Amino acid sequence: MVKIGYTMMTEQAGPKDLVEHVVHAEQVGFDFSVTSDHYFPWLDVQGHAPHAWTVLGAAARATSTIPLMTYVTCPTMRYHPAIVAQQAATLQLLSDGRFRLGLGSGENLNEHVVGGGWPAVDVRQEMLAEAVDIIRALFAGGYVDHHGTHYDVESAKLWDLPEWPPPIGIAVSGEQGCALAGRSADLVVATEPDADLLAAFDRHGGAGKPRVGQLPVCWDPDRDAAIRRAHEQFRWFGGGWKVNSELPGTAGFAGATQFVRPEDVAAAIPCGDEVDTFVEAVRPYVEAGFTEVALIQVGGDTQHAFLDWARDRLLPALREL
Repeated sequence: MVKIGYTMMTEQAGPKDLVEHVVHAEQVGFDFSVTSDHYFPWLDVQGHAPHAWTVLGAAARATSTIPLMTYVTCPTMRYHPAIVAQQAATLQLLSDGRFRLGLGSGENLNEHVVGGGWPAVDVRQEMLAEAVDIIRALFAGGYVDHHGTHYDVESAKLWDLPEWPPPIGIAVSGEQGCALAGRSADLVVATEPDADLLAAFDRHGGAGKPRVGQLPVCWDPDRDAAIRRAHEQFRWFGGGWKVNSELPGTAGFAGATQFVRPEDVAAAIPCGDEVDTFVEAVRPYVEAGFTEVALIQVGGDTQHAFLDWARDRLLPALREL
């Protein structure tokens, strides 16, 4: 049976609200949670971008059973990998072992803020691979010295280590990422129900490991209102990872999506309150081989009503998949 997760979408809600949302998600029975890690929202109208790790620390203490995960953190530019390792180890302790570290090669939208330019995709994959090696070395304990192509680490050591380090997930969108994930990850992360990606992950050593997908949804008793909200806040989603990772700011996303119509969004994102519509949107992930699917409810001020509806109607239906 596929596990159903809840997304704390940092681009659409402030830090206190995000913690309240995940507490509610735990109460209604979601199997796990994930958290985006952004410095910018995708579009100005979303209006938020609090520090994800601070939010996760608060969530770890406000909840008691729901697993937590970054979906995903980029450990290459805005954060040095040695800092990511420290953050992840601390969060694993705060959550009593409920944390998984999801990593990815990042988006220009967030990483440009430190002024290092935006490398080509092959360089970003190299940086991610080296970062994962550093994080795993620090998780192993003891002092770490590293002088690599992209990073230097001088006598680093994590002084507060959990008994079990956080499992590492790696986000993939192509063969290169699947090769890294199969070789270096404990689980794989993807945002499309692409069976070919999972097959590539398996070929490179990922067979039998968890695979976590993500799906935006827009619940509202008024389907037209749901479509309007999804179009207003989430029309960027259809751009695809290769485009979305390159755009530098909210103005770029607004320009790139100016011709996306509400009906285009409604065709890609389940909108309204018909349970079967949501179930059929999750089904391709299950058929592709995903073991977990995290839902994103579009609209920061709609979370509690969505969660109550999910408890009563959606989660029971998804348990049948």
